Amino acid sequence: MSEREMIEQEIRNLECDLTATDYKVIKYTEYVAAKKTPPYDIAEIYAERQAKRDRINELQTALDAMDKQEAEA
Repeated sequence: MSEREMIEQEIRNLECDLTATDYKVIKYTEYVAAKKTPPYDIAEIYAERQAKRDRINELQTALDAMDKQEAEA
């Protein structure tokens, strides 16, 4: 597996992780709207999801650099 493929796979995995936790954000919002105590700590969820988004951005930057290098070669 090439470096590009590994980076692309990691991005896909992180995106799947984000999708898999969407329900927590939705459930939290529903609880707040219903004036009930949410079952999750939104600060923790946000921090975890933001870390994944930050990593995706880092990986995308690496892919962009690879594209630029390939275009210059």
